[in-house]
Amino acid sequence: MAAKIKKGDYVVVIAGKDKGLKGEVLKVSPKEERVVVKGVRMVKRHVRPSQADPEGGIKQFEAPIHVSNVAHIDPKDNKPTRVGFTTLKDGKKVRVAKKSGEVIDG
Repeated sequence: MAAKIKKGDYVVVIAGKDKGLKGEVLKVSPKEERVVVKGVRMVKRHVRPSQADPEGGIKQFEAPIHVSNVAHIDPKDNKPTRVGFTTLKDGKKVRVAKKSGEVIDG
């Protein structure tokens, strides 16, 4: 199945404690149905010192969020929109914003 949300897309959180925050998708895990969004769902973890990170300490990073809790941002009016698919005249399948009909990746 084609991915409605891909790495590099700009999305808005529509549910949860971070509702309303916007950001860029950094990572997509289709098997787990989760995405990592820059600056959203920041968590702190205690990290033991290692060779890669000799300091260790308390680190803060983005945790995954379920894909159903984010919506793509419409390129025309910067509001949340659903994503659909259409085929162009040259036979290429592209994603389109349902609200405005704008091509998202194309």
